[in-house]
Amino acid sequence: MNGQTTRGSLAWRLFLCCCAVLVGLGWPSAARAGDSGDTPPRDEILVMQPAAAKLPALPADFIRMDHGWMELDLPSSVRERGETLLREADEFRGRLAGDFGQPVLEHVVVRIARSPDQMVALAPEGVQVPDYAAGVAYPALHTVLLALQAPDTWEAPDLAEVLKHELSHVALSEAVAFHHVPRWFDEGVAIRESGESPYMRTKALWDATVGHRLLPLPDLDRGFPSDHYEVTEAYAESADFVRFLMRDTDRARFGSLLQKARSGMPFDRTLEDAYGVDVRKLEYEWREELTRRFGIIPTLTGGGLLWAVMTALAVAAWIKKRRRAKAKLAEWAKEEAEADAVMASARASRGPTIAATMGDEDVPSRVPSIPVVEHDGRWHTLH
Repeated sequence: MNGQTTRGSLAWRLFLCCCAVLVGLGWPSAARAGDSGDTPPRDEILVMQPAAAKLPALPADFIRMDHGWMELDLPSSVRERGETLLREADEFRGRLAGDFGQPVLEHVVVRIARSPDQMVALAPEGVQVPDYAAGVAYPALHTVLLALQAPDTWEAPDLAEVLKHELSHVALSEAVAFHHVPRWFDEGVAIRESGESPYMRTKALWDATVGHRLLPLPDLDRGFPSDHYEVTEAYAESADFVRFLMRDTDRARFGSLLQKARSGMPFDRTLEDAYGVDVRKLEYEWREELTRRFGIIPTLTGGGLLWAVMTALAVAAWIKKRRRAKAKLAEWAKEEAEADAVMASARASRGPTIAATMGDEDVPSRVPSIPVVEHDGRWHTLH
């Protein structure tokens, strides 16, 4: 008994320390999902009149990278980041096609803004731009917006992770021919496919399971909760139930589910036809699996200790993510400054007399992404 008491006391102290760190740093984005008001925010926007929503012209210092199925618009100074994103997007698109059992993402426009404010200027005309998101998807327009800075922390988000999340929304909408699917399914697919916040999701799911606080799927279908911690659990549940539906033994059933959903059949009936049982039975089987997954671990290790370990892992992952975000912002700022310096130096070297005789077409309209020099009226890159 004394050993158990000591272990529980140590776990409790570790838990309090981790909570203090989390409070000081701010909860990860999943835990802040309800910060925008009574209704949890969405990063997928319904456009009622797609034909009327036109994309505005790009700023002068932006470039367009045509990648066939993806058109990527971004500041020229972060072109290398764009090339990396395109390579990762190719692989992710192939994975989505395999998971969904059909080709997806025939053509998508992705625009990357420097800041959340610039997202508004780059967004389709007349449509909503959430002020809480570093990424937003407009499936009906086959368009995704991203920002190099997150609106809540003004740090650099994981662009690859956010892009995968938003592309998942677009791909799922295409796969079901833009018919309605429940919120838990839509968000669960996006979170599951992007693989975001695994430690926080596992901790929230374990906590809800052992605390007997799992939210019924019909409740999630009607709407996500607005409480900060409950909405974290709601996202964790959604992602894990989608994982349950996508198990290797049921992978063909999941593809059949999407194919049937394309016909516009009610989702519950579609789910029942694909899996052979109704959603209540599926939810019961999923809850039983969760009990087996998480129920035996507290018996062996002590619930408080496991909770503290999961919290510590979540804190460590969050700290690492913040450090990486700060490093990215510093690197991007350096690249922007170098590009601006190159442009200023190039213009100064021409002299006022030469500049006055030149037309607008002779002056580069975009900030170069690599060093350049001017010689005999022509621009040359330095290698």
